[in-house]
Amino acid sequence: MFTHRPFTSRLATPADLDALRTVMALAIAELQKGFLTPDQIAASNAVMGLDTQLIADATYFIIEDADGAIAGCGGWSRRATLYGGDHSKDLRDPALLDPATDAARIRAMYTHPDFARRGVGRLVMALCEDAARAAGFARAEMMATLSGEPLYRACGYTPIEHVAAPGPDGVTVPLIRMGKPL
Repeated sequence: MFTHRPFTSRLATPADLDALRTVMALAIAELQKGFLTPDQIAASNAVMGLDTQLIADATYFIIEDADGAIAGCGGWSRRATLYGGDHSKDLRDPALLDPATDAARIRAMYTHPDFARRGVGRLVMALCEDAARAAGFARAEMMATLSGEPLYRACGYTPIEHVAAPGPDGVTVPLIRMGKPL
């Protein structure tokens, strides 16, 4: 377990699913304000979310405060899926990546709004990057939200391409594919 006062980290388990979904819903609803329109925020729920494969693969971290409240979460993957949750069937690709040629995926990063701007995202990034590096990956990629882009840039990620992810009712959600050498 990695400790960074006042936060601790651990791997997520299936018992955490409901609590993780709550944190994700709050983060989507609150932290994207000022970056997306209300319709785009609503559409984000169809594009983003929990991918339980990350928990099954033991690559999804939870950050907790001293009282055990979930401050944030995020993970990395050795699978081809770049983003999306269990409900995003068309985005899923469980194929294993080759660390010698492919980039690890940084996935499903969320901070509880009560803990925003307190180092939670940087802690998750460090855990994910260290784990991906230990698994032999030399590069990482992610699909960033506009609200997450400033953090990822500060962590050394650069844009690869801008994407408009289709959501319900013709609403698109702007995303940025970003990458970084590890």
